[in-house]
Amino acid sequence: MNQMVTPKFGVGAPLRRKEDQALITGKGIYTADYMPEGCLHGVVVRSAMAHAKISLENVDDIREMDGVQLVLTGAELAGKTMPCQARPPQIDGAPMKVPDQPVLCSDEVRYVGDAIAFIVADDLHAARNAAEMLEVDYEPLDTVIGIENALADDAVKVWPDFGTNVAFTYGQGDQAKTDEAFAKAARTVSIDVVNNRIVANYMELRGCVAEFNAGNERFKLTLGTQGGHGLRGVICSILGLEQDKLQVITPEVGGGFGTKMFCYREYPLAMIAAKELGRPVRWAGERMEHFVTDAHGRDNLSHAELALDADNRILGLKVHVKAAMGAYLHQFGPFIPFVGTSMSSGLYDIPAVFAKVEGVYMHTVPLDAFRGAGRPEAAYLIERLIDKAGEETGLGPVEIRKRNFIAPEQLPYTTQTGRMYDTGEFSGHLDKALDVADWAGFKARQDQSAAEGKYRGIGICSYIEACAFAGSEEATLELDGKGSLTLLIGTQTNGQGHATAYSQVVAEAFGVTIEEVEVIQGDTDRVRKGGGTGGSRSIPIGLPSVREAGRTLVKKVKELAADRLEAGIEDLELDSGLVRVVGTDQQVTLAEIVAGAGETLSASEEVKQTENTYPNGTHVCEVEVDPETGDVDLTNYVIVDDFGVTVNPLLLAGQVHGGAASAISQALCEQTVYDEDGQLLTASLLDYRLLRAADMPDIHFETRNIPSTTNAMGIKGAGEAGTIGGCAAVMNAVQMALKDGAGVSELIDMPATPIRVWEAIQKAKQA
Repeated sequence: MNQMVTPKFGVGAPLRRKEDQALITGKGIYTADYMPEGCLHGVVVRSAMAHAKISLENVDDIREMDGVQLVLTGAELAGKTMPCQARPPQIDGAPMKVPDQPVLCSDEVRYVGDAIAFIVADDLHAARNAAEMLEVDYEPLDTVIGIENALADDAVKVWPDFGTNVAFTYGQGDQAKTDEAFAKAARTVSIDVVNNRIVANYMELRGCVAEFNAGNERFKLTLGTQGGHGLRGVICSILGLEQDKLQVITPEVGGGFGTKMFCYREYPLAMIAAKELGRPVRWAGERMEHFVTDAHGRDNLSHAELALDADNRILGLKVHVKAAMGAYLHQFGPFIPFVGTSMSSGLYDIPAVFAKVEGVYMHTVPLDAFRGAGRPEAAYLIERLIDKAGEETGLGPVEIRKRNFIAPEQLPYTTQTGRMYDTGEFSGHLDKALDVADWAGFKARQDQSAAEGKYRGIGICSYIEACAFAGSEEATLELDGKGSLTLLIGTQTNGQGHATAYSQVVAEAFGVTIEEVEVIQGDTDRVRKGGGTGGSRSIPIGLPSVREAGRTLVKKVKELAADRLEAGIEDLELDSGLVRVVGTDQQVTLAEIVAGAGETLSASEEVKQTENTYPNGTHVCEVEVDPETGDVDLTNYVIVDDFGVTVNPLLLAGQVHGGAASAISQALCEQTVYDEDGQLLTASLLDYRLLRAADMPDIHFETRNIPSTTNAMGIKGAGEAGTIGGCAAVMNAVQMALKDGAGVSELIDMPATPIRVWEAIQKAKQA
């Protein structure tokens, strides 16, 4: 058997992140660290009510307060609105009815946190003081909170002119074909699940600094984002600017998770103020603002049914998702459940599928993409349904999956919702995960827990996701007169380690260390274009272009060196900043080659991908429940993933662990709660619980990779996978523990908090 040799720098090398030295020593520069000379401070006045008519009583007085430089209201910003860019087709073919979301509300607010005014002052204290003194007269109006309440016939209408709180209705698959499948079914199984509303809670809160240069009439906007080029386009559309009039700078970013992809009201507000005042304007969000302003995630009520034949093979699947949209349609919000339902059938060979989605308005913060963006919701629904089918048929969770998995010989396989899975061996990663988790020994561990007065359960989620969506990312590699290499690329790191991963490929091509490669992202002036980071796209889409740019530039270097050294190109090698003739002492430095060329050498490549990639894998989670307290302890967690190709195993493990932590947190802790008046009861970390380090189990993670055929390097993407596979594995384990231990027959929904678990146990005991 040939032993695989791990490369020193290239794809597959387990290199530590080169970014971390600066970050852990406090040398990282974030938006909050940027304070240009003469900077003013902005504060947004936000609605204290979920639905009301408003009027501002003392704006002129506020403008005269000490230190106040500017007060912007809806009157000054009439006609400026935030765009919704996602408008998938509806079932009936009618266009979606999209309400205007004003940059500042002038006469009516529709959720707690809706923006009313922007006050700019000499310092933050003066701005906050003025914001508190602004008198907002509220005329309360009726509110509607909760999906089912909003869909009731007599519900208050968020947008009365629409006559309904249904924002849109999509359908995917074939309804008639699916009805036929159900008509001939030997058995049907159904489930209703809640996918709880999430607040992103990234470590670094949003902020921005806007500057205006009157000389060239250009703006500079510094902020944390997931892609400056896309954000620039949205802001320019709001303000009526040509895109070359705005430079977007993104320094270090302390987490994004989808939620920093979007344009928020503070960005155009700060720019308007900077131009009017002729000074930089800074806005820095606070944690409680984050809860009531930044797009929330998830919040679905879903119903699904399986049709099974006499051999318990799946004939058809029906899905109905009711997805909260909030008071407005956010930038990509309507597209999230559409992407999710396209993955409804999971890893299973289902010949007939129909999935329907209803978007629902209510008086809350709008919703949009959060880590996984629809795919975690789809995986959660199908994997909990499959578990229930295993229970009702008597096959159990393993056999029901294996009996219905798409077989390797069926690949490439196009699902009934149009997804084309290219490669995979789904039973393979399931078997491996079960083996590592010691599935066979679970009963003995369950008996031991029972002897100690505890309930034990074990759960599976075998998932697949669509990511690295079809597209491209231009990479430009430059070699300057000092022999230094610089890569410019339009993805945007949010902590994933892009500089390390990209540098690995460049370093391998040039025979240098990763520290000798500089990676430039986050500057729309220096980087010509870019698709940003989201949907696990950066490495699968960006790295093939980086590799090709490296190859092209190496070829240029060798051609110049061959003339200088009077040698054939095939006889040259690059190593340690030198080009040498193999087997001789004839060599020339990279700097000398550039000097001879008389200019910086560069190469730009853009490798296009025409189909998505489809990472897949299995999570196995084992839990122990304390019936006296309802506490759920994760005792074992195993992940076996197929990511096609591993670029850097250390970076990969970090992505998977982080994604799994997000899923575990949603499954056990996180719950966004509004009261009937639309007040957010969980508006701080005192009320909204996140997973703590002490709550995390040790995670066994390994890969069982089968390269993608749709990606130039075989990579499938990994940034969201841990989140997609986690929730169902945890909740299936909790469900088993409660059923076997206490006879709980009702489905338990996320989050499985101690009180919710304890109450389920007490109810079962009373029954």
